Amino acid sequence: MKKMDSFLEKIEKIIAGDGQYKFEAYSFVMAALHYTVSKFDKPRHVTGSELLDGIRHYALDQFGPFARTVLNYWGIYETEDFGKIVFALVDAGILRKQPEDKIEDFKNIYHFREAFDQGYTIEDE
Repeated sequence: MKKMDSFLEKIEKIIAGDGQYKFEAYSFVMAALHYTVSKFDKPRHVTGSELLDGIRHYALDQFGPFARTVLNYWGIYETEDFGKIVFALVDAGILRKQPEDKIEDFKNIYHFREAFDQGYTIEDE
Protein backbone atom coordinates (compact mmCIF):
# COMPACT_ATOMS: atom_id res chain seq x y z
CA MET A 1 0.00 0.00 0.00
CA LYS A 2 2.93 2.31 0.71
CA LYS A 3 4.05 2.15 -2.93
CA MET A 4 0.58 3.20 -4.15
CA ASP A 5 0.46 6.06 -1.66
CA SER A 6 3.83 7.23 -2.92
CA PHE A 7 2.62 7.10 -6.54
CA LEU A 8 -0.53 9.04 -5.71
CA GLU A 9 1.43 11.58 -3.70
CA LYS A 10 3.85 12.11 -6.57
CA ILE A 11 1.00 12.64 -9.05
CA GLU A 12 -0.74 15.04 -6.68
CA LYS A 13 2.53 16.97 -6.32
CA ILE A 14 2.85 17.23 -10.11
CA ILE A 15 -0.72 18.50 -10.38
CA ALA A 16 -0.26 20.98 -7.52
CA GLY A 17 2.84 22.36 -9.22
CA ASP A 18 1.51 22.50 -12.76
CA GLY A 19 -2.20 21.72 -12.87
CA GLN A 20 -2.27 21.63 -16.66
CA TYR A 21 -3.61 18.07 -16.81
CA LYS A 22 -6.15 16.19 -14.74
CA PHE A 23 -5.12 13.24 -12.56
CA GLU A 24 -6.72 10.82 -15.02
CA ALA A 25 -4.29 11.96 -17.74
CA TYR A 26 -1.32 10.67 -15.74
CA SER A 27 -3.07 7.41 -14.88
CA PHE A 28 -4.03 6.95 -18.52
CA VAL A 29 -0.45 7.45 -19.73
CA MET A 30 0.78 4.86 -17.22
CA ALA A 31 -1.90 2.39 -18.38
CA ALA A 32 -1.12 3.12 -22.03
CA LEU A 33 2.57 2.52 -21.36
CA HIS A 34 1.74 -0.86 -19.84
CA TYR A 35 -0.51 -1.63 -22.83
CA THR A 36 2.30 -0.68 -25.23
CA VAL A 37 5.02 -2.66 -23.45
CA SER A 38 2.77 -5.71 -23.26
CA LYS A 39 2.70 -5.83 -27.08
CA PHE A 40 6.42 -6.69 -27.19
CA ASP A 41 7.86 -10.18 -26.76
CA LYS A 42 9.80 -9.00 -23.71
CA PRO A 43 9.82 -5.73 -21.74
CA ARG A 44 12.12 -3.05 -23.11
CA HIS A 45 12.48 0.69 -23.37
CA VAL A 46 9.73 2.34 -25.41
CA THR A 47 10.49 5.27 -27.71
CA GLY A 48 8.28 8.33 -27.83
CA SER A 49 6.79 7.40 -31.18
CA GLU A 50 6.12 3.82 -30.03
CA LEU A 51 4.39 5.11 -26.93
CA LEU A 52 2.32 7.58 -28.95
CA ASP A 53 1.19 4.78 -31.25
CA GLY A 54 0.29 2.66 -28.22
CA ILE A 55 -1.53 5.60 -26.65
CA ARG A 56 -3.62 6.09 -29.80
CA HIS A 57 -4.60 2.42 -29.94
CA TYR A 58 -5.28 2.24 -26.21
CA ALA A 59 -7.42 5.40 -26.26
CA LEU A 60 -9.50 4.10 -29.16
CA ASP A 61 -9.84 0.75 -27.42
CA GLN A 62 -10.92 2.32 -24.13
CA PHE A 63 -13.05 5.24 -25.32
CA GLY A 64 -13.96 4.51 -28.93
CA PRO A 65 -15.27 7.51 -30.82
CA PHE A 66 -15.09 9.60 -27.62
CA ALA A 67 -11.29 9.23 -27.28
CA ARG A 68 -10.45 12.78 -28.37
CA THR A 69 -13.24 14.23 -26.22
CA VAL A 70 -11.98 12.41 -23.13
CA LEU A 71 -8.36 13.39 -23.76
CA ASN A 72 -9.37 17.01 -24.32
CA TYR A 73 -11.35 16.99 -21.06
CA TRP A 74 -8.15 15.92 -19.28
CA GLY A 75 -6.25 18.82 -20.91
CA ILE A 76 -4.59 16.80 -23.68
CA TYR A 77 -4.89 18.37 -27.14
CA GLU A 78 -1.76 17.32 -29.01
CA THR A 79 0.93 14.66 -28.93
CA GLU A 80 3.36 17.00 -27.17
CA ASP A 81 0.99 17.00 -24.19
CA PHE A 82 1.73 13.29 -23.78
CA GLY A 83 5.43 14.12 -23.81
CA LYS A 84 4.95 16.72 -21.09
CA ILE A 85 3.11 14.16 -18.99
CA VAL A 86 5.81 11.52 -19.57
CA PHE A 87 8.61 13.91 -18.63
CA ALA A 88 6.71 15.09 -15.55
CA LEU A 89 6.49 11.42 -14.52
CA VAL A 90 10.24 11.09 -15.17
CA ASP A 91 10.98 14.20 -13.09
CA ALA A 92 8.83 12.78 -10.28
CA GLY A 93 10.84 9.56 -10.32
CA ILE A 94 7.93 7.40 -11.51
CA LEU A 95 9.38 6.67 -14.96
CA ARG A 96 12.92 6.54 -16.29
CA LYS A 97 14.29 7.80 -19.56
CA GLN A 98 17.26 7.05 -21.75
CA PRO A 99 19.84 9.77 -22.46
CA GLU A 100 18.57 10.11 -26.05
CA ASP A 101 14.92 10.64 -24.98
CA LYS A 102 13.66 14.19 -25.37
CA ILE A 103 10.37 16.08 -25.31
CA GLU A 104 10.71 16.75 -29.04
CA ASP A 105 10.16 13.01 -29.62
CA PHE A 106 6.49 13.72 -28.89
CA LYS A 107 6.03 16.85 -30.97
CA ASN A 108 3.57 16.83 -33.90
CA ILE A 109 3.56 13.07 -34.40
CA TYR A 110 -0.11 12.95 -35.34
CA HIS A 111 -3.09 15.28 -35.34
CA PHE A 112 -5.82 14.36 -32.89
CA ARG A 113 -8.70 14.84 -35.32
CA GLU A 114 -7.13 12.41 -37.81
CA ALA A 115 -5.83 9.94 -35.24
CA PHE A 116 -8.91 9.67 -33.07
CA ASP A 117 -11.90 10.75 -35.13
CA GLN A 118 -11.01 9.23 -38.49
CA GLY A 119 -8.94 6.48 -36.91
CA TYR A 120 -11.86 4.87 -35.13
CA THR A 121 -13.40 1.76 -36.63
CA ILE A 122 -15.75 -0.79 -35.14
CA GLU A 123 -14.20 -4.23 -35.29
CA ASP A 124 -16.28 -7.39 -35.62
CA GLU A 125 -15.71 -9.87 -32.83
